[in-house]
Amino acid sequence: MAEFVRVTGTADVKPGHSIVAEVNGKTLAVFNVEGNFHAIDNTCIHRGGPLGEGDVEGDVVTCPWHGWQYNVTTGGCINNPSAKVEVYQVKVEGNDVKVLV
Repeated sequence: MAEFVRVTGTADVKPGHSIVAEVNGKTLAVFNVEGNFHAIDNTCIHRGGPLGEGDVEGDVVTCPWHGWQYNVTTGGCINNPSAKVEVYQVKVEGNDVKVLV
């Protein structure tokens, strides 16, 4: 059964940045977009690049390996609109960022 799991503190992910978190056997990329937190699968569907290590501009992350881009709020791939990565529900409780996994 899915449950919200703490992945980081709000102060640990500055706006416009991300972290990679291992949660219940999944590797997630957690982003801070202007104070709103979002979580997607960390693996780029193009060649498996680590999305959490990519550059973030607004709500778009660019994979550091081959430049594929994803909307961190929807998981939609900008380079291939028929593809997307999994998106996880996020909630903030106090200073904790929690992801439903």
